[in-house]
Amino acid sequence: MYDFRPAPDTPKPETYRQLLDAADALTAGEPDAVANMANIAALLWDFLPDLNWSGFYRVVDGQLVLGPFMGRPACIRIPLGQGVCGIAASEGKTQLVEDVHAFPGHIACDAVTNSELVVPVARDGHVIAVIDLDSPKPARFDSEDAAGIEAVAAMLSTRI
Repeated sequence: MYDFRPAPDTPKPETYRQLLDAADALTAGEPDAVANMANIAALLWDFLPDLNWSGFYRVVDGQLVLGPFMGRPACIRIPLGQGVCGIAASEGKTQLVEDVHAFPGHIACDAVTNSELVVPVARDGHVIAVIDLDSPKPARFDSEDAAGIEAVAAMLSTRI
């Protein structure tokens, strides 16, 4: 049985250090990308407060296709360059959005979402997936969250 949750008063940098360690432990030696994405989506959901969605979109045939996630049903396909996820994938850059309603071209899969963090997962210089975190709380994510999820994405780049 796994129970990786940090204590509620854990400082954010320490939370992300523990999250990275847990993600590494869950995926080390497992060759199945879907299994690894599923466990990490659940881990993110369990570890991080104030989320209404955590999961992956995979780059398949030039578009993003829904991967393992936790939360309500989501958009299945997203064109590269569209929405927060599509822009993160096409530019290969983290997207930290304090207010999704002010983001031009935002794709609303869940009306409850108010802020979003999308981090590309790249292998050999090519984006292969994105990690998508949504929150009903405006401005839920900051640069520490981005750095923490970027570390997870870098570790996962050879495991998904």
